[in-house]
Amino acid sequence: MRVHLGSDHAGWELKEHLAVWLRAKGHEPVDHGPYVFDAVDDYPPFCLRAAEAVLTEPASRGVVVGGSGNGEQIAANKVLGVRAVLAWSRETVELGRLHNDANVMSVGARMHSTEEVIGFLDVFLSTEFTREARHERRIAMLTDYEQTRRLPELPATARRTTGGDEI
Repeated sequence: MRVHLGSDHAGWELKEHLAVWLRAKGHEPVDHGPYVFDAVDDYPPFCLRAAEAVLTEPASRGVVVGGSGNGEQIAANKVLGVRAVLAWSRETVELGRLHNDANVMSVGARMHSTEEVIGFLDVFLSTEFTREARHERRIAMLTDYEQTRRLPELPATARRTTGGDEI
């Protein structure tokens, strides 16, 4: 599988390690930078490019790496059609794939050991989306919102009333 990688200075070393691991496992890592360590670089140029590349190749996945993974996840999720999950445990990654069809994984290099991240990545690449109707429906709502900026309808059970007036 082709895996698009992007990071910042805090994630650079881990990104380099992940590229080697991916190659050894028969995957094709595509590095969107940074290509050298720069202690004052910014993550958006690299993470946005990795996320954009995932959309041009629907069978691919992306991994963005920073100190905490938070900014990198936010950046990736700015790309319409990307569903980036913040990897905190093998379970959060698995659920991101099973329920959300996450196509990008974000991870914090300062939050986890290399071995933990390899475990997250292995789960991310080997877990398939369930395609259950409820999950497809939820993703469709988000996709519609991305495209139209219209909020999804509230279910009748979510409407509150006080004294007969809807709030």
